[in-house]
Parts: sequence; C-alpha cells; structure tokens
Amino acid sequence: MKRYRRRTFGLELVMIAVALVVGFPLYVLVNLAVRAPSDTSSPLRPTTSPTLDNFTQAWQQGGLGGALANSVLVTACSVVIVLALSAFAAYPLARVTARWSRGMFLLIMLGLVVPFQLASLPLYQTMRDLDLLGSPWALILFYSGHQVPFTTFLYVGFLRALPRDFEEAALIDGCTPLRGFLHVVFPMLRPITVTALVLNAVAVWNDFFTPLLYLSGSAQQTMPVAVAGFVGQYITDWNLVFAALAISIVPILAVYFALQRSIINGFAGGLKG
Repeated sequence: MKRYRRRTFGLELVMIAVALVVGFPLYVLVNLAVRAPSDTSSPLRPTTSPTLDNFTQAWQQGGLGGALANSVLVTACSVVIVLALSAFAAYPLARVTARWSRGMFLLIMLGLVVPFQLASLPLYQTMRDLDLLGSPWALILFYSGHQVPFTTFLYVGFLRALPRDFEEAALIDGCTPLRGFLHVVFPMLRPITVTALVLNAVAVWNDFFTPLLYLSGSAQQTMPVAVAGFVGQYITDWNLVFAALAISIVPILAVYFALQRSIINGFAGGLKG
C-alpha cells in the first residue's frame, strides 16, 4: 500500500482549494435564488428562510417557458446537424490519403481561426434576404455552419487513431463504404460523439450574441436573452435574476451529468490517440 505523504496532502489541499473556487459562484447563485426579496443582507450570508417563489415569478414574468422551448429546439437541431455533417466529412478526410484530402482538411480548419464577427454583417444581410430574421431557424442555420470545423477536427483526430481492421473486414464481406461507416465505424465513434454533443450543446445553449442579433425585435428569444431581460426590467430585484439563471442552467447540467462517463471516455480516447 502507498503511504500517505506530504505530497499527497499538498495535492488534496490544492484540489480542495480548486473546488472552493469553482463552487463559490454556484453557492452565491443558489443562495440568492432562494432568498426572499425583503432580505437585503450580504450575498455571502446563508439564507435562513429559503423560498421558491422567485422561480415562479421569474418563470411567469420573463416568459421563460417559450425561451426554454426555443433554446431546446435550436440546440437539439443544431447539434444533430453538426454531428451528422462533421462525422460524414471527417471519415474521408481521415481515411483518404490523397493530396486533396489534406487540402480540404486545412480549408475546413480555417473556420477555427477566422472570427465569425468579421462576417456578422454579411450573415445578417443573408438572413434578412432569406426572411429568417426573428426565427429560430436562423440560429439553427448559423450554428450548423459555425460549429462544423471544431467538431470535424475532433472526429478526424479520433478516426486517425481508430484501427481499420473492422471496416476493412466489412468491405471484404461486400459492405459498401457508406454502410461500413454507418454500421461499423460510427458505433465505434460513440465516445467522441458524446463529447462533441456536450461541447456543442453547451456552446449553443450559452450563446448570447447570435440570438440577440437574429431575434432582436421579435417575440422569439432564447434563455440567455430572456435572462438578460431581467437586468434592465428588474434591476433592483436580483433574486429573480439569479432564479432565472438557475432555471437556465438546469437542462444543460442534466445532459452533462447524464453523459458524464461517456464524456470522460471520449477525452481519454482522444488523449490516447
């Protein structure tokens, strides 16, 4: 058995310190979300009489029901499209050794270094010409293109470390490349698929600038925009703001915790590759 040494004690202290730093904002969030508006004491002091009325008021006054539905629609559709496009694009990029494959991969990777803010005005005009402004489908179309380079990069790295034995055996048995990818290769991509799913879902769910740009002036809104609306309208009632924030993070946290083991396996597989 390994002895308990000073180094182990020091590592434990570091982990405890990191946990406190990460947990402090969460404590303040929950503490103020369940605090009555009449309690004006320090945010650091634990709430003695917690209440759930703030969540009810935030849900009703901020129209969080519609915002939540829009966020779920945009996130789900965008992630499904991004995963499908990236997986199909990454397979030939990782398996084909021709010169065009490397050039195409570098072209797609340019999407990681070019800031989308440079194209904000042309994209806005394009959405306007397509009559998509004020519609969640404008966000779905935007995210479906914006997230593909990063996701393709993840898939290509994982595929290059994946043995070809199973897919070659399937091709020898008469399976077409498309069926071989769908029935043999793609199931083996489950760890990186789950990792890409969560990373893209978090990015899309938490985005504020794009929904504010494309949904401005309409009744449609996503959760980040709906939460931001409390700051101007209820500037003195921070309890509603924090209650709305708590509601907004619950769905994405639920997805993360449900897929936590697969996410860890995906990162571990990528590091081994």
